[in-house]
Amino acid sequence: MKTLIEQLSQYAAYHRDRRNILTHFVGVPMIVLAVAVLLARPSFVLMDLMVSPAWLVGLVGVVYYLRLDWRYGGVMAMLLVPTLWIAASLAAAATGIWLIAGVGLFVLGWALQFLGHHYEGRKPAFVDDLMGLAIGPLFVLAEAGFLFGWRRPLQAAIEARVGPLRGSRSPDAVENQA
Repeated sequence: MKTLIEQLSQYAAYHRDRRNILTHFVGVPMIVLAVAVLLARPSFVLMDLMVSPAWLVGLVGVVYYLRLDWRYGGVMAMLLVPTLWIAASLAAAATGIWLIAGVGLFVLGWALQFLGHHYEGRKPAFVDDLMGLAIGPLFVLAEAGFLFGWRRPLQAAIEARVGPLRGSRSPDAVENQA
């Protein structure tokens, strides 16, 4: 299994333009919610609990994120709970509402991704490696943290592999100027 730095660096190589990352801040959560909505409707009873494919996929995802990094995995788990609750609520609505929400969010989220990659001038990461679909939400979380100054060593390790964002300076360059 690749390490956190390897996974985030591979994904980050396709995401060095700030505008692309901004579209991901909106588009990736929309896609995650859309998939959860679409997978929340079919359900079955397991040991007296109502379970949907959305919960099972979410559990697999959280276990994977926890194996990569317990801090990010924990935050992803906390974010997934309200996502699955919203998805279940939309899945319980009339079929038209469920489909409009699920398909609409999915299409709009991907439109934003492709707009971002137009700015980037590079295809999405998942085209070369399907793991990019799983790493995308983790990348968005990491990039959001970097904006707040969290996990600077991780950011520096990623930038050492793929370079800084276009139009920005690395944390080390900022520190060296002070």
